[in-house]
Amino acid sequence: MVPTRPLDGQVAIVTGSVRRIGKAMAMALARDGAAVVIHARSSQKEAEGTAREIQESGGRALVQLADVTDEAAVKRMTDAVAAAFGRIDILVNNAADRGEAHFLEMSFAEWRRLTGIILDGAFLCSRAVLPHMVGHGYGRIINIGGVSAHLGAAGRAHIGAAKSGLIGFTRALALEFADKGVTVNCVVPGRIGGERSATSGKGISHQPPVGREGRPEEVAEIVRTLCQPSGGYVTGQTIHVSGGLYLP
Repeated sequence: MVPTRPLDGQVAIVTGSVRRIGKAMAMALARDGAAVVIHARSSQKEAEGTAREIQESGGRALVQLADVTDEAAVKRMTDAVAAAFGRIDILVNNAADRGEAHFLEMSFAEWRRLTGIILDGAFLCSRAVLPHMVGHGYGRIINIGGVSAHLGAAGRAHIGAAKSGLIGFTRALALEFADKGVTVNCVVPGRIGGERSATSGKGISHQPPVGREGRPEEVAEIVRTLCQPSGGYVTGQTIHVSGGLYLP
């Protein structure tokens, strides 16, 4: 007899899930039994590689490419997921981009691009999946924040503004859908080690009190806990996974 896992039968979409924290979260949810949608905007090969890792470990995965700022593309993605699996239970809004620019040199187009990916993307994806969650009285939405929105970071006004917006977005949705069986929380990683993209920038340079950078898997562990049925009494919260880098 196969042991029952906490997310058996559930379906999760993790946006931006081909590398680092996104990949770690997708892998963790798959290990808990969820069928996981590996999402990227255009990185087909990387997305297929992550999906293959899940499948080779006995899990279920589906690759979906979509621009999360494009309403029609998001609808096509969620329609495809619902058609493939018959339900959507979990959404992790992780899609983001990095980059730094002195504020007086930051173009409005770049401001809109970054805030669009982070904040508009969370809006469009959440709006697309919530009817599925409300329909069967259960859902988990996790928004991935950023510690620079709490500490401040020069050159990241656009990212800080968008990540700060996710906190208000989280609280509003948590209240609106609490009686529908849907929880909404925000998880805020601190300095996370590992390979970074060329556009990551400098970010927060000082070490957290624990004296080391975090691992993507440590963020994923908090996310998977919130996504489980046993996490249903936690909603509207902003949870920092930063080794004490930020102390509210």
